[in-house]
Amino acid sequence: MLLCRRSTIFVPSFIAKTSPNLFSYFTKKTHALSLFKNSPIRCNYSYLFGKPIKDSNFFGAHDLFVNKKAKFCNLAISGTSRRNEKAVGGNVMSLREKKKARREAPEGVLKFKLNACSKRGDVVEGLRLYDEARKNGVELNQHHYNVLLYLCSQNGGENVSDLRKQGFEIFQQMIIDKVPPNEATFTNAARLASAMEDPEMAFDLVKQMKGFGILPKLRSYGPPLFGFCKTGMADKAYEVDAHMIEYGVVAEEPELSALLKVSADVNNADKVYELLHRLRTSVRQATESTVGIIEDWFKCKHAAKTGKENWDVSKVKEGVARGGGGWHGQGWLGCGQWRVVRTQMDKEGVCGSCGERLACIDIDPRETENFAISLSKLALGRDVKADFIRFQDWLQRHGPFDAVVDGANLSLINQQTFSFSQLNSVVHRLHDMSPSKKLPLVILHKSRVTGGPAQSPYNKKLLERWKNSGALYVTPAGSNDDWYWLYAAVCYKCLLVTNDEMRDHLFQLLGTSFFPRWKEKHQVRLSVSRSGIALQMPPPYSIVIQESENGSWHVPTTTNDDLETPRQWLCATRPIKS
Repeated sequence: MLLCRRSTIFVPSFIAKTSPNLFSYFTKKTHALSLFKNSPIRCNYSYLFGKPIKDSNFFGAHDLFVNKKAKFCNLAISGTSRRNEKAVGGNVMSLREKKKARREAPEGVLKFKLNACSKRGDVVEGLRLYDEARKNGVELNQHHYNVLLYLCSQNGGENVSDLRKQGFEIFQQMIIDKVPPNEATFTNAARLASAMEDPEMAFDLVKQMKGFGILPKLRSYGPPLFGFCKTGMADKAYEVDAHMIEYGVVAEEPELSALLKVSADVNNADKVYELLHRLRTSVRQATESTVGIIEDWFKCKHAAKTGKENWDVSKVKEGVARGGGGWHGQGWLGCGQWRVVRTQMDKEGVCGSCGERLACIDIDPRETENFAISLSKLALGRDVKADFIRFQDWLQRHGPFDAVVDGANLSLINQQTFSFSQLNSVVHRLHDMSPSKKLPLVILHKSRVTGGPAQSPYNKKLLERWKNSGALYVTPAGSNDDWYWLYAAVCYKCLLVTNDEMRDHLFQLLGTSFFPRWKEKHQVRLSVSRSGIALQMPPPYSIVIQESENGSWHVPTTTNDDLETPRQWLCATRPIKS
């Protein structure tokens, strides 16, 4: 750590080594930085100002700094808003008038213009607005600074080094102005560091978030993680990964793919094995770029040298049984060159290359029960509570069911208007297939049964028949019928007939661990052609990365619709010694 003797400001030594321009800025702006002599930021912000200094006023000052109730971000408009709280004649301004006053205040105008720059990616105009605002004495708030940092971190070009320097100067000014940073502030600063090819600085910034009571997000870790992976610094990338795990941040495919590549590049076979299993549990199916990394690993010389020539067969079988099938977790099995082929599976899950049948991985019944409970809580929190409770009571009286039908979705497949005839054909087909010979539960929104095609005599009789049979539930106005058909199918562990890909925000709330596995085993799709309808039943095997008992691997690629595009698999096998 270097100490600037002209002031009381500490500067990290790595800044001096890696960022001469930034170091020069910190040491030259001594007068402005000396404002932090008694600042809570100086006491705690060790990234810029050295290690935390213990003093009796620290905790109170720090609490004031991070306390949202202090509303530091509103300082920029406080003077204007207070002056405009009363209109001419002493009448209190309406909420609309207050909002208008804030928009028309210099700070509000600056926010609008900076947002426009952000949308266009216009960093030049953004910096001009910043200089103009400071010249005119406009007080910048958190949002202003975050937009400016974002612009500086996202743009490149000929003057990229100067741009990054300006970004850090803006970051420094934000600290001087005592504007509280948030997660976006640190993430954009980390992106600036990463753009300067300094992932170490980016990681230090992420670690400093804890001191401000800020939890990092997945995007916060991107700059240091991808920076270390890009430069081949595998051990440092593993440190970032461990930090993510410690803070409960779950890596997704881009992060796992980057870790996989750097591990393969440094021939860390154990890490490659671990990451393949993490991809199996959290991603399940890999994009083409990730499959390419996996393919390159299996084809490399080090992969051929890695593995057990002899292994305990009983332990492998125990591992398979314990995990529900499809993997054992006992490490690389076998030795020698891998045979790597792109192939497809037949309808029974038999590999077109090696002839191995893929496993249908079991789902723990307790997981399904827990999922039903969490789904119910989500629905009760986002739909009208009384309506959904009424539906749950109705299910108790009329269930169980062998299948649940998303009526609106199926009635519109290959149709320009709502087709009750098509929906009825699906209901009849499911009734014939049902072990209990019971009609499936049809879920329809109120708007679908009160107007339009529902008014025809034939469709009225059809709806009445389903209703009298306890096979129709009409969701009330203002409700989201997705919650209803999904909950019913999960509750009764039955088939769900819908072509809905279930990828929107609602389904993202359900997470990426259990829901994809449940969907794979329960979703039935409908295809419509001139010859009629056809139901595509769930596959008799699990579409997930699988590790067999003999050490071979099968990796499925992602595809938008298996009904139209056959899924490609990567098959990696090697000779088994008898």
